[in-house]
Amino acid sequence: MKKLLVAFAAVAAFSAHAETLKVAASPVPHAEILEFVKPALAKEGVDLQVKVFTDYVQPNVQVAEKRLDANFFQHQPYLDEFNKAKGTHLVSVGGVHLEPLGAYSSKYKKLADLPDGANVVIPNDATNGGRALLLLANNGLITLKDPTNILSTIKDITGNTKNLKFRELEAATLPRVLTQVDLALINTNYALEAKLDPSKDALVIEGSDSPYVNILVTREDNKDSDAVKKLVAALHTPEVKQFIEEKYKGAIKPAF
Repeated sequence: MKKLLVAFAAVAAFSAHAETLKVAASPVPHAEILEFVKPALAKEGVDLQVKVFTDYVQPNVQVAEKRLDANFFQHQPYLDEFNKAKGTHLVSVGGVHLEPLGAYSSKYKKLADLPDGANVVIPNDATNGGRALLLLANNGLITLKDPTNILSTIKDITGNTKNLKFRELEAATLPRVLTQVDLALINTNYALEAKLDPSKDALVIEGSDSPYVNILVTREDNKDSDAVKKLVAALHTPEVKQFIEEKYKGAIKPAF
């Protein structure tokens, strides 16, 4: 009984002094990585509460509106475009890992096998859509007006020898339509959720020189808070690096 009372007292003391940090995250791998560092943060006096989202809009909206403290799901080009479009002032406080974007097909084993007029789906947000087109251009399927423009759109395609038919869909829905199309350009977090193995199942995938490192994001007025600094430090430990390498087996790469 005495041990039980001591345990309750310890929990009560932690609850009284712990600082709550609410962070939005995509289910895989972001929420999984955050859950991994949760115990270490608890020892630092931070009660990390992970809020899982499956879209790419609400996590930023809710941080900007101060309903959440930070989020972990996006890369810098996406954040820049979001801030510009929405008039927000969210900032990165550190890069954590890279999720290469890949091209997947349930019908064909290589890009050369795609038939004339093949149906291709890409993400409908500006940065990931452009990223998908650059990957296809780099692999010779299309040519673009400016092959370095990460915000390229379907209108910027200047060469399309296979007459590919493009459609833009919300990134989260792409794995679900994979069997209905010839090729789908899918972000690794959604590929993993759909039990795809990017290192084996992707016909082509971005290289390690990709600029799309996934970042922890917060508001300008919150970037120097103790809790955020402690989370950044926790995400940049050798333990997290090992966790990413062992759990995702190269599909996701540490960026620190």
